[in-house]
Amino acid sequence: MPTTVSRDELQRMLDDEDTQLVDVLPAREYAEGRLPGAINLPLKKLNRDTAAVLDRARPVVLY
Repeated sequence: MPTTVSRDELQRMLDDEDTQLVDVLPAREYAEGRLPGAINLPLKKLNRDTAAVLDRARPVVLY
């Protein structure tokens, strides 16, 4: 279920080191700048197959 989180909540989640951070920008924009530790899964290419790299047992934050 999608949930909006604040910047502080996100920081706590990332400090936990269990959260997966996913940047949904196109690859070119991702290469220009991203948050540390983020992986790139472009929104236009996001589907069951591309999302298979994510661990379903861990929280995921998309931005």
